[in-house]
Amino acid sequence: MEESYKDRTSLVKGAKDIAKEVKRQAVKKMNKAVDKAQDGYTQRSYNRFQDEEDDDDYYVQGGNYGIEANDDEGSSEATEGHDEDDEIYEGEYQGIPNMGQGKDGMVALGQSMHDEYKDRRELETERKADEEELAQQYELIIQECGHGRFQWALFFVLGMALMADGVEVFVVGFVLPSAETDMCIPNSGSGWLGSIVYLGMMVGAFFWGGLADKVGRRQSLLICMSVNGFFAFLSSFVQGYGFFLFCRLFSGFGIGGAVPIVFSYFSEVLAREKRGEHLSWLCMFWMIGGIYASAMAWAIIPHYGWSFSMGSAYQFHSWRVFVIVCALPCVSSVVALTFMPESPRFLLEVGKHDEAWMILKQIHDTNMRARGQPEKVFTVNRIKTPKQIDEFIEIESDTGTWYRRCLVRIRTELYGIWLTFMRCFNYPVKDNTIKLTAVWFTLSFGYYGLSVWFPDVIKHLQSDEYASRVKHFRNEEVSHFVFNFTLENQIHSNGEYINDRFIMMKFKSVTFEDSLFKNCVFEDITSLNTYFRNCTFVNTTFYNTDLEQYKFIDSDFINCTFFHIRTGCQISFDDDYSAYWIYFVNFLGTLAVLPGNIVSALLMDRIGRLTMLGQQALAF
Repeated sequence: MEESYKDRTSLVKGAKDIAKEVKRQAVKKMNKAVDKAQDGYTQRSYNRFQDEEDDDDYYVQGGNYGIEANDDEGSSEATEGHDEDDEIYEGEYQGIPNMGQGKDGMVALGQSMHDEYKDRRELETERKADEEELAQQYELIIQECGHGRFQWALFFVLGMALMADGVEVFVVGFVLPSAETDMCIPNSGSGWLGSIVYLGMMVGAFFWGGLADKVGRRQSLLICMSVNGFFAFLSSFVQGYGFFLFCRLFSGFGIGGAVPIVFSYFSEVLAREKRGEHLSWLCMFWMIGGIYASAMAWAIIPHYGWSFSMGSAYQFHSWRVFVIVCALPCVSSVVALTFMPESPRFLLEVGKHDEAWMILKQIHDTNMRARGQPEKVFTVNRIKTPKQIDEFIEIESDTGTWYRRCLVRIRTELYGIWLTFMRCFNYPVKDNTIKLTAVWFTLSFGYYGLSVWFPDVIKHLQSDEYASRVKHFRNEEVSHFVFNFTLENQIHSNGEYINDRFIMMKFKSVTFEDSLFKNCVFEDITSLNTYFRNCTFVNTTFYNTDLEQYKFIDSDFINCTFFHIRTGCQISFDDDYSAYWIYFVNFLGTLAVLPGNIVSALLMDRIGRLTMLGQQALAF
């Protein structure tokens, strides 16, 4: 009887144990199903030692985040306290339950609302909350990655891109005097050459800045720098003024994306305490670009011997060589950018968790190896990714061809960029946007305006001083004389030239007024700012000269012949407008930026951004 009672007690106890085990397994399966339904958009995260599916959101508590690894044994603390059946022992860290969990850690599947039943405003609110959480977590991750070799490598690569922007700004002012002469640009049209690049930069900053939020910082920067390099290189070979303006416009359009993308890209791999100082140091490359452009202009443009021509139709002068040399920083930055990764912050914003984790781990490992701590483990394994909102594109029924689909796609992307731009004028950033826009406009108007204006002002000042030293010759009579030397800065009035020969000579700023040329020969003549006003030519021959019709003002020709007249403007004088002074003054002006840049970098994080900006504005 007693044995029967014991058998029955053991059977009941065994049945209870089996029931408890079934219940426990059922609870585990239900929890996993709930987590998958709630967090289905999260991706498989990387763990140094094992691959497991992300069931919970990332949790931050007391400044520690993720799962900390044991640096000595190379194992994670998350694996301690588990047996073979994945039992959870009392006292082990389990994180905070999801918002939808009850007291027993369970939630019914029907209680959560699917995204397709939510309106867009509610989805955007959830995404904004996720972005705020990501911003806090990302700052802690960057602090763990440290500041070292990776940031310095990216510093020099992005510095080359910013240097290309600085070069592009100064190129216009340096080539303007020479291009006006080479392309016969009238004074009324020279203003377009100074403003067309800035017009392209304005449109480019708007376009590339918005595109960087769509395709990524690195990809957008690669494309815009490639566009700038291609059209800058092409502009050095074109001959027509209109085509030259077209190339400079698209060159400015490409370089316009450098400033907004470079600073966004670099700031996303910097910790908060390093951001102000290192972004200020990065600005030095813009100044280096200006110094590079000034030095190259000083060394290249005045040397007109660095030129060649193919007949009278194609002229390649030294200022075109200067344009090619100024495109080299852009080409260098494109090559260097191909070895840099995408911004991990951008990848997290678009939901690419795995790629962002790999890049953050690369940053961490690169910096730790440079510090001599290769054994230090990257402890982050879960990163918050904001909720992704699907974009639906409405395609009309007649949109069947490829080019119609492309137009629809382009229109949609441009509209998305416009919406991103308009968010700058929404609360709470509206006031700051308007104020900073006014500050940036006034500073840019003053500095860039002076940069373009100075070369032209120096040119006119030197021209006025040059004109004050003009020599006058009146009522001279010259016969049977051979002119084979240079005539410069002279005015000849009421002269008579009989049986004279003008052979292999140069006229520079020479004017003949009310003069007679009889039985004369003009052969192999090169002229600049030379005109014949109210003159008479009798039995005179012109051979291989650049004396075109517009240089003869109210003049008469009697039995004269013209052979092989060269067309187009000519640059052939080594001391044209004393170009050395133009580039030297701009070189000094660019170098003057250096002290302010150094002071900004050293004091930015000590006295604050606003105070520093106000002091610089007052100094300017």
